[in-house]
Amino acid sequence: MSNLEIAIAVLIVMTIVGLIFGLVLAFANKKFSIEINPLIHIVEDILPKGQCGACGFAGCMAYAEAVVMNDEVPPNLCVPGKAAVAKLVADLTGKAALEVEPKVAFVHCAGSTDKANKAYEYKGVQDCVAASLLQGGPKGCQYGCLGFGTCVNNCPFDAMTMGDNGLPIIDEVKCTGCGKCKSVCPKKVIDLVSPGIHVAINCNSKDKGAVARKLCTIACIGCGICVKNCSHGAIKIENNLAVVDSKICMAECSEATCTHKCPTGAIKTFIKEAPSANIAAESVNSKTLSE
Repeated sequence: MSNLEIAIAVLIVMTIVGLIFGLVLAFANKKFSIEINPLIHIVEDILPKGQCGACGFAGCMAYAEAVVMNDEVPPNLCVPGKAAVAKLVADLTGKAALEVEPKVAFVHCAGSTDKANKAYEYKGVQDCVAASLLQGGPKGCQYGCLGFGTCVNNCPFDAMTMGDNGLPIIDEVKCTGCGKCKSVCPKKVIDLVSPGIHVAINCNSKDKGAVARKLCTIACIGCGICVKNCSHGAIKIENNLAVVDSKICMAECSEATCTHKCPTGAIKTFIKEAPSANIAAESVNSKTLSE
Protein backbone atom coordinates (compact mmCIF):
# COMPACT_ATOMS: atom_id res chain seq x y z
CA MET A 1 0.00 0.00 0.00
CA SER A 2 1.39 3.38 -0.99
CA ASN A 3 1.95 6.26 1.39
CA LEU A 4 -0.91 8.17 -0.22
CA GLU A 5 -3.34 5.33 0.36
CA ILE A 6 -2.21 5.03 3.98
CA ALA A 7 -2.72 8.78 4.52
CA ILE A 8 -6.22 8.63 3.02
CA ALA A 9 -7.13 5.64 5.20
CA VAL A 10 -5.90 7.41 8.35
CA LEU A 11 -7.84 10.53 7.39
CA ILE A 12 -11.03 8.53 6.89
CA VAL A 13 -10.60 6.78 10.25
CA MET A 14 -9.97 10.08 12.06
CA THR A 15 -13.02 11.63 10.42
CA ILE A 16 -15.23 8.71 11.48
CA VAL A 17 -13.84 8.82 15.04
CA GLY A 18 -14.42 12.60 15.16
CA LEU A 19 -18.03 12.19 14.02
CA ILE A 20 -18.62 9.50 16.64
CA PHE A 21 -17.19 11.69 19.44
CA GLY A 22 -19.25 14.64 18.20
CA LEU A 23 -22.44 12.60 18.31
CA VAL A 24 -21.60 11.30 21.80
CA LEU A 25 -20.93 14.85 23.12
CA ALA A 26 -24.12 16.19 21.52
CA PHE A 27 -26.13 13.38 23.13
CA ALA A 28 -24.49 13.95 26.53
CA ASN A 29 -25.07 17.69 26.34
CA LYS A 30 -28.76 17.16 25.63
CA LYS A 31 -29.12 14.38 28.18
CA PHE A 32 -27.35 16.07 31.10
CA SER A 33 -27.98 19.75 30.35
CA ILE A 34 -29.44 21.87 33.16
CA GLU A 35 -32.18 24.21 32.16
CA ILE A 36 -31.50 27.76 33.43
CA ASN A 37 -34.41 29.63 34.90
CA PRO A 38 -35.06 32.56 32.49
CA LEU A 39 -35.93 34.73 35.50
CA ILE A 40 -32.24 34.74 36.46
CA HIS A 41 -31.36 36.67 33.30
CA ILE A 42 -34.29 39.05 33.81
CA VAL A 43 -33.12 39.88 37.33
CA GLU A 44 -29.50 40.19 36.20
CA ASP A 45 -30.54 42.68 33.51
CA ILE A 46 -32.02 45.12 36.03
CA LEU A 47 -28.95 45.09 38.31
CA PRO A 48 -26.47 48.01 37.93
CA LYS A 49 -23.68 45.76 36.54
CA GLY A 50 -21.06 47.33 38.79
CA GLN A 51 -19.72 43.89 39.75
CA CYS A 52 -18.80 45.51 43.07
CA GLY A 53 -19.54 42.51 45.27
CA ALA A 54 -21.41 44.59 47.86
CA CYS A 55 -24.17 41.96 47.82
CA GLY A 56 -21.73 39.35 49.07
CA PHE A 57 -21.73 37.39 45.82
CA ALA A 58 -19.16 37.21 43.02
CA GLY A 59 -20.81 39.65 40.66
CA CYS A 60 -24.33 40.51 39.48
CA MET A 61 -25.01 37.21 37.72
CA ALA A 62 -24.11 35.22 40.84
CA TYR A 63 -26.47 37.34 42.96
CA ALA A 64 -29.25 37.09 40.36
CA GLU A 65 -28.99 33.29 40.40
CA ALA A 66 -28.94 33.18 44.19
CA VAL A 67 -31.88 35.51 44.75
CA VAL A 68 -34.01 33.62 42.21
CA MET A 69 -33.11 30.08 43.24
CA ASN A 70 -32.64 30.47 47.01
CA ASP A 71 -35.62 31.51 49.12
CA GLU A 72 -33.32 32.66 51.93
CA VAL A 73 -31.48 35.28 49.82
CA PRO A 74 -33.22 38.66 50.29
CA PRO A 75 -34.00 40.96 47.34
CA ASN A 76 -32.37 44.06 48.84
CA LEU A 77 -28.70 43.02 48.80
CA CYS A 78 -27.82 45.11 45.74
CA VAL A 79 -26.54 48.20 47.53
CA PRO A 80 -25.89 50.28 44.37
CA GLY A 81 -29.41 49.56 43.11
CA LYS A 82 -30.91 50.98 46.30
CA ALA A 83 -34.66 50.83 46.98
CA ALA A 84 -35.76 50.96 43.32
CA VAL A 85 -33.86 47.82 42.30
CA ALA A 86 -34.75 46.05 45.56
CA LYS A 87 -38.44 46.55 44.83
CA LEU A 88 -38.10 45.25 41.27
CA VAL A 89 -36.19 42.18 42.42
CA ALA A 90 -38.75 41.61 45.17
CA ASP A 91 -41.65 41.85 42.71
CA LEU A 92 -39.98 39.46 40.26
CA THR A 93 -39.07 36.87 42.89
CA GLY A 94 -42.21 37.22 44.99
CA LYS A 95 -40.26 38.19 48.09
CA ALA A 96 -40.88 40.96 50.62
CA ALA A 97 -39.44 44.33 49.58
CA LEU A 98 -37.34 45.21 52.61
CA GLU A 99 -36.30 48.79 53.31
CA VAL A 100 -32.88 49.80 51.98
CA GLU A 101 -30.91 52.42 53.90
CA PRO A 102 -28.97 54.58 51.42
CA LYS A 103 -25.26 55.10 52.04
CA VAL A 104 -22.50 57.22 50.54
CA ALA A 105 -18.75 57.07 50.96
CA PHE A 106 -17.01 59.53 53.28
CA VAL A 107 -13.27 60.08 53.66
CA HIS A 108 -12.30 60.46 57.32
CA CYS A 109 -9.19 62.48 56.51
CA ALA A 110 -8.59 66.14 55.72
CA GLY A 111 -4.81 65.79 55.82
CA SER A 112 -4.12 67.37 52.45
CA THR A 113 -0.63 67.97 51.12
CA ASP A 114 -0.52 71.43 52.72
CA LYS A 115 -1.75 70.26 56.15
CA ALA A 116 -0.10 66.88 56.72
CA ASN A 117 3.61 66.15 57.06
CA LYS A 118 5.50 63.61 55.00
CA ALA A 119 7.71 60.93 56.52
CA TYR A 120 9.70 60.49 53.31
CA GLU A 121 9.53 60.93 49.53
CA TYR A 122 7.94 57.93 47.87
CA LYS A 123 9.02 57.02 44.31
CA GLY A 124 7.41 53.59 43.94
CA VAL A 125 4.22 52.32 42.31
CA GLN A 126 1.48 54.93 42.55
CA ASP A 127 -0.88 52.77 44.54
CA CYS A 128 -1.96 53.07 48.16
CA VAL A 129 -1.63 49.37 48.92
CA ALA A 130 1.89 49.23 47.43
CA ALA A 131 2.95 52.40 49.22
CA SER A 132 1.62 51.20 52.58
CA LEU A 133 3.94 48.20 52.42
CA LEU A 134 6.94 50.51 52.81
CA GLN A 135 6.95 51.58 56.47
CA GLY A 136 3.22 52.22 56.35
CA GLY A 137 3.48 54.78 53.55
CA PRO A 138 5.07 58.21 53.06
CA LYS A 139 2.56 60.15 55.14
CA GLY A 140 3.67 61.20 58.60
CA CYS A 141 0.32 60.21 60.05
CA GLN A 142 0.11 56.44 59.74
CA TYR A 143 -3.69 56.59 59.83
CA GLY A 144 -4.21 59.14 57.05
CA CYS A 145 -5.13 58.91 53.37
CA LEU A 146 -2.05 58.16 51.26
CA GLY A 147 -3.51 59.95 48.24
CA PHE A 148 -2.47 57.61 45.41
CA GLY A 149 -6.03 57.07 44.25
CA THR A 150 -6.50 53.34 44.72
CA CYS A 151 -10.08 54.02 45.81
CA VAL A 152 -10.68 56.19 42.73
CA ASN A 153 -9.30 53.53 40.39
CA ASN A 154 -11.50 50.86 41.94
CA CYS A 155 -14.77 52.80 42.00
CA PRO A 156 -17.07 50.95 39.55
CA PHE A 157 -19.43 53.90 39.21
CA ASP A 158 -16.98 56.73 38.45
CA ALA A 159 -18.07 58.52 41.63
CA MET A 160 -14.59 59.49 42.83
CA THR A 161 -11.82 61.75 41.58
CA MET A 162 -8.50 62.82 43.05
CA GLY A 163 -8.30 66.44 44.16
CA ASP A 164 -5.29 68.69 43.66
CA ASN A 165 -4.73 68.54 47.42
CA GLY A 166 -3.99 64.80 47.36
CA LEU A 167 -7.35 63.66 48.74
CA PRO A 168 -10.19 61.86 46.96
CA ILE A 169 -13.37 63.76 46.15
CA ILE A 170 -16.68 61.89 46.29
CA ASP A 171 -19.58 62.72 43.99
CA GLU A 172 -22.54 61.95 46.26
CA VAL A 173 -24.92 61.95 43.30
CA LYS A 174 -23.00 59.16 41.55
CA CYS A 175 -21.94 57.32 44.70
CA THR A 176 -24.03 54.21 45.27
CA GLY A 177 -22.55 53.23 48.61
CA CYS A 178 -21.31 49.91 47.25
CA GLY A 179 -18.28 50.03 49.55
CA LYS A 180 -15.69 49.05 46.95
CA CYS A 181 -13.55 52.08 47.82
CA LYS A 182 -13.77 51.21 51.50
CA SER A 183 -12.64 47.63 50.94
CA VAL A 184 -9.50 48.56 48.95
CA CYS A 185 -8.27 51.35 51.25
CA PRO A 186 -5.29 49.99 53.25
CA LYS A 187 -5.68 52.70 55.89
CA LYS A 188 -9.43 52.16 56.46
CA VAL A 189 -9.97 55.89 55.99
CA ILE A 190 -13.20 55.53 54.03
CA ASP A 191 -16.52 54.76 55.66
CA LEU A 192 -20.11 54.48 54.45
CA VAL A 193 -22.44 57.03 56.01
CA SER A 194 -26.05 58.14 55.63
CA PRO A 195 -26.46 60.96 53.08
CA GLY A 196 -28.24 63.08 55.69
CA ILE A 197 -25.51 63.11 58.34
CA HIS A 198 -25.13 66.40 60.21
CA VAL A 199 -21.49 66.23 61.23
CA ALA A 200 -18.55 63.90 60.66
CA ILE A 201 -14.99 63.69 61.94
CA ASN A 202 -12.46 64.58 59.25
CA CYS A 203 -9.75 62.52 60.86
CA ASN A 204 -8.76 58.89 61.34
CA SER A 205 -5.76 59.30 63.65
CA LYS A 206 -5.47 57.20 66.80
CA ASP A 207 -2.34 59.07 67.95
CA LYS A 208 -2.40 61.11 71.15
CA GLY A 209 -3.20 64.79 70.77
CA ALA A 210 0.30 66.25 70.73
CA VAL A 211 1.58 63.69 68.23
CA ALA A 212 -1.48 63.95 65.97
CA ARG A 213 -1.32 67.75 65.88
CA LYS A 214 2.39 67.70 65.09
CA LEU A 215 1.82 65.43 62.08
CA CYS A 216 -1.30 67.19 60.77
CA THR A 217 -2.65 70.65 61.55
CA ILE A 218 -6.27 69.56 61.14
CA ALA A 219 -6.05 66.34 63.16
CA CYS A 220 -8.48 65.45 65.91
CA ILE A 221 -6.52 65.64 69.16
CA GLY A 222 -9.10 63.83 71.30
CA CYS A 223 -9.53 66.81 73.63
CA GLY A 224 -13.22 66.07 74.24
CA ILE A 225 -14.43 69.65 73.76
CA CYS A 226 -16.89 68.45 71.10
CA VAL A 227 -18.23 65.86 73.55
CA LYS A 228 -18.90 68.56 76.14
CA ASN A 229 -20.59 70.79 73.55
CA CYS A 230 -22.89 68.08 72.21
CA SER A 231 -26.09 68.29 74.22
CA HIS A 232 -27.42 65.00 72.83
CA GLY A 233 -24.61 62.63 73.79
CA ALA A 234 -23.90 61.75 70.17
CA ILE A 235 -20.10 62.06 70.42
CA LYS A 236 -17.56 60.10 72.40
CA ILE A 237 -13.79 59.69 72.41
CA GLU A 238 -12.41 56.31 71.39
CA ASN A 239 -8.68 55.66 70.99
CA ASN A 240 -7.89 59.40 71.10
CA LEU A 241 -10.40 60.09 68.30
CA ALA A 242 -13.86 61.67 68.39
CA VAL A 243 -16.59 59.35 67.08
CA VAL A 244 -20.07 60.54 66.09
CA ASP A 245 -23.20 58.43 66.44
CA SER A 246 -24.92 59.57 63.24
CA LYS A 247 -28.31 58.13 64.18
CA ILE A 248 -28.52 60.18 67.39
CA CYS A 249 -27.08 63.21 65.64
CA MET A 250 -29.61 63.16 62.80
CA ALA A 251 -32.55 62.42 65.07
CA GLU A 252 -31.84 65.00 67.76
CA CYS A 253 -29.58 67.75 66.43
CA SER A 254 -30.63 70.85 64.50
CA GLU A 255 -27.51 72.96 65.07
CA ALA A 256 -23.94 71.72 65.23
CA THR A 257 -22.81 73.17 68.56
CA CYS A 258 -20.06 70.54 68.73
CA THR A 259 -18.09 72.46 66.10
CA HIS A 260 -18.06 75.79 67.95
CA LYS A 261 -14.86 75.28 69.90
CA CYS A 262 -13.01 72.52 68.04
CA PRO A 263 -9.38 73.77 68.20
CA THR A 264 -8.31 72.13 64.93
CA GLY A 265 -11.48 72.20 62.82
CA ALA A 266 -11.47 68.42 62.59
CA ILE A 267 -15.28 68.26 62.53
CA LYS A 268 -17.03 68.74 59.19
CA THR A 269 -20.49 70.32 59.34
CA PHE A 270 -23.28 69.39 56.94
CA ILE A 271 -26.18 71.30 58.51
CA LYS A 272 -26.74 75.04 58.73
CA GLU A 273 -26.74 76.34 62.24
CA ALA A 274 -29.71 78.34 63.48
CA PRO A 275 -29.33 82.12 62.99
CA SER A 276 -29.74 82.72 66.72
CA ALA A 277 -26.83 80.39 67.45
CA ASN A 278 -24.64 82.16 64.93
CA ILE A 279 -25.57 85.57 66.29
CA ALA A 280 -24.92 84.41 69.84
CA ALA A 281 -21.56 82.93 68.87
CA GLU A 282 -20.54 86.11 67.04
CA SER A 283 -21.62 88.18 70.05
CA VAL A 284 -19.52 86.05 72.40
CA ASN A 285 -16.53 86.22 70.06
CA SER A 286 -16.85 90.03 69.73
CA LYS A 287 -17.08 90.40 73.48
CA THR A 288 -14.06 88.16 74.00
CA LEU A 289 -11.98 90.14 71.49
CA SER A 290 -12.97 93.47 73.02
CA GLU A 291 -11.96 92.24 76.45
